[in-house]
Amino acid sequence: MSVFHADKKFERFEDVTPELLKKEGVKLLMCDLDNTLRLHSEKEPADELADWVYEIKNAGVKIVVISNNGRKKMMQKFCEPLGIDCVWWAKKPVSTKLTEMMQRFKIAPSDAVMLGDKWSTDVLAAKFAKVRSWQVEHRKDIL
Repeated sequence: MSVFHADKKFERFEDVTPELLKKEGVKLLMCDLDNTLRLHSEKEPADELADWVYEIKNAGVKIVVISNNGRKKMMQKFCEPLGIDCVWWAKKPVSTKLTEMMQRFKIAPSDAVMLGDKWSTDVLAAKFAKVRSWQVEHRKDIL
């Protein structure tokens, strides 16, 4: 597919189901954090996120957060209750951290997906790493 478009688009992260991941042969799901899995205002994981992560992991899919957020302690505090690894200050669209996670988990690019909200960081990083790019709508706080 074109470097200018995500391979798949979804309204929200919850639309990426264990059944879809199995059908698509996904073994590693790399996710952006801010405005993909959480709103900036959220300090801890929402129940629906915790449930979704549990279902994904229970389906045998590795899941890791790869974010450009540079706040290491905040990210660790957010991801730890979910039982998932996190990479901060990833410098996406540079694909180095995506490649490192695939090597760490011994997953081929054909078995990995990057899920994020931004074309300029998440989708491009996926394209550079030669993994599938799935894009969700940018999450927004409701005032």
